[in-house]
Amino acid sequence: MPEISRFLGIVIAVYYRDHAPPHFHAVYGEFHAAIAIRAGAVTGYLPKRVLANVEEWRILHQEELAAAWRLAQAGLPLLTIEPLE
Repeated sequence: MPEISRFLGIVIAVYYRDHAPPHFHAVYGEFHAAIAIRAGAVTGYLPKRVLANVEEWRILHQEELAAAWRLAQAGLPLLTIEPLE
């Protein structure tokens, strides 16, 4: 899994050559969701508190997430993004 960030037990990844729309994956234990970078639409399930943390992080790092998506689509190495503190 191409991990770009990890915080509070949440792993954030962007998969290479994944389908549109631009999104990232959040994994927390047995829970998994794909979250649209711009709109924040969620496919899958994360516990409410975890989803709130991921949403806060997404808003703070939208531009970096969009850049990570572009790099992944081009098959280039991904940069890490600061965790939520």
